[in-house]
Amino acid sequence: MATLILVRHGRSTANTAGVLAGWTPGVFLDQRGAAQAAELPGRLADVPLAAAVSSPLERCVQTLRPLLDARPGLELQTDERIGECHYGDWSGRKLAELSDEPLMEVVQQHPSAAEFPGGESMRAMQARAVDAVRDWNARVEAAHGEDAVYVMCSHGDLIKSLVADALGMHLDLFQRIHVEPCSVSAIRYTRTRPFLLRLGDTGDFGSLVPRGNGGGGAGVVGGGAGAP
Repeated sequence: MATLILVRHGRSTANTAGVLAGWTPGVFLDQRGAAQAAELPGRLADVPLAAAVSSPLERCVQTLRPLLDARPGLELQTDERIGECHYGDWSGRKLAELSDEPLMEVVQQHPSAAEFPGGESMRAMQARAVDAVRDWNARVEAAHGEDAVYVMCSHGDLIKSLVADALGMHLDLFQRIHVEPCSVSAIRYTRTRPFLLRLGDTGDFGSLVPRGNGGGGAGVVGGGAGAP
């Protein structure tokens, strides 16, 4: 079956503001995010891409735009099923403020039971994302063969949930996974099992430098802003 390259969108204005964007309109790449997106064509230069799929949210479309410009024959297709988690009443709020919400402990420790007020459950988010990938795998393979590679640009929590599915991990463990802005993860799907080929690859090891805070112990909802 196909090989999927998952790209998290570049750093956004919401990331730097510490805001949980969700589906809030008017969230774009910041200056660094635009620079990260501009580097994407070079990072994927040796990879033949059969298709490009994106979350309909602007920060994802912006991230893939330089790649599409570098490959005139590659057309962008959007799929709402890989759009950001519907955080409901949490959307647009500061992450620092949300950390005091009782639900945050559930999001961190038992995400399969977490449902955002006025939004969706994390379980439903993963289910729609997995369904989308299975669908696109079949479509890409039918059109381009079983060795085809395609790129999909989505969001931190979506990508983490897809990686967890590929590894056979319960959703309750997915907060152990981290993907930086504009990082590349790759999953090769076969008839019997998926293989995780890359996870959160940015080519930049600066994010591994200790920051002196012990790294906390919580996963950043929405994915975080990445290395400074």
